Amino acid sequence: MGEVKYILDIRKFFKESPVVDINSLKKFIFKKDKKYIYLLISNLLKKKEISRITKGYYTIYDDASLIVFCFKPSYLGLQNALSFHNLWEQETNPVVITTNNIRSGLRKVFGRNTLLKRIPGKYMFGYEYYKYPLEDRDIYIPYSDIEKTFIDMVYFRQPLDEEVINNFKEKIDKKKLLNYLKKYPLKIRNRVMKLWAS
Repeated sequence: MGEVKYILDIRKFFKESPVVDINSLKKFIFKKDKKYIYLLISNLLKKKEISRITKGYYTIYDDASLIVFCFKPSYLGLQNALSFHNLWEQETNPVVITTNNIRSGLRKVFGRNTLLKRIPGKYMFGYEYYKYPLEDRDIYIPYSDIEKTFIDMVYFRQPLDEEVINNFKEKIDKKKLLNYLKKYPLKIRNRVMKLWAS
């Protein structure tokens, strides 16, 4: 009966949390044998009740953007944020910006490419939690705001065409942009302002 209760509690936990990590699941197992949780996870994966996002993180949803919750602190940014803020019309894959000591580059999540990029901790700001539709519910997910997205595009040397730059200019709060730029070295500030003035 105890094992059935574990499974019922864990299923409920997955419905309440968009992303579940292995350490949270271990709290459900009060006996000494913590290996039991790995067996439970394995069985749920085989039954396709849950999916693995990355090592130690699982979900019942089929949405690659959830990977952002696996590398805290982190936010979705760059081209991904351009799409989210309607600064261009292209559909993009998730781009996670994190301070975590991870290997940067492409990863596959639910068959989609996701891009991970590292950023120094002093630049981990300028993001907000925005409402995001997730199958049967709304959740809040971290995206860089418009001003930080503009700076990040320059910082990571991403190409920006004239139309996107003009879209930025229409939406950017210049006072906020200048305030953010105070945290960057002169070289980055100059590159941002040169693009702004173009």
